[in-house]
Amino acid sequence: MTLPLVRALRGATTCQEDTSDEITTVTQELLIAMMQRNELEHDDVVSVIFTTSPDLTASFPATAARGVGFGDVPLLCASEIDVPGAKARTVRVMMHVYTTRGREQMRHVYLRDAQSLRDDLPE
Repeated sequence: MTLPLVRALRGATTCQEDTSDEITTVTQELLIAMMQRNELEHDDVVSVIFTTSPDLTASFPATAARGVGFGDVPLLCASEIDVPGAKARTVRVMMHVYTTRGREQMRHVYLRDAQSLRDDLPE
């Protein structure tokens, strides 16, 4: 029997505009895709850290997460470093989960224009 380990799962997506509705939509889409592609259940999730590019200020991604059932999961939001040339209007996620999958089996999820951030990772 393989015991579950805590692994970090990465993901990112982009917004077309800085509105609460847009941040909510793309964040929820990303979280659902991360859960489905890695065959995760709610109780597998330990915590989620969100960052947004400095140009996204209309809403917290954690608020969007609560809307899809993450209300009892520890959530944290932060702003990304304002690096020249960084991808604009981007929501990034690091989700810590219990899983029996190996590190190489984790399916990181990059949606919309964020796909170009890590084209070295299998989807």
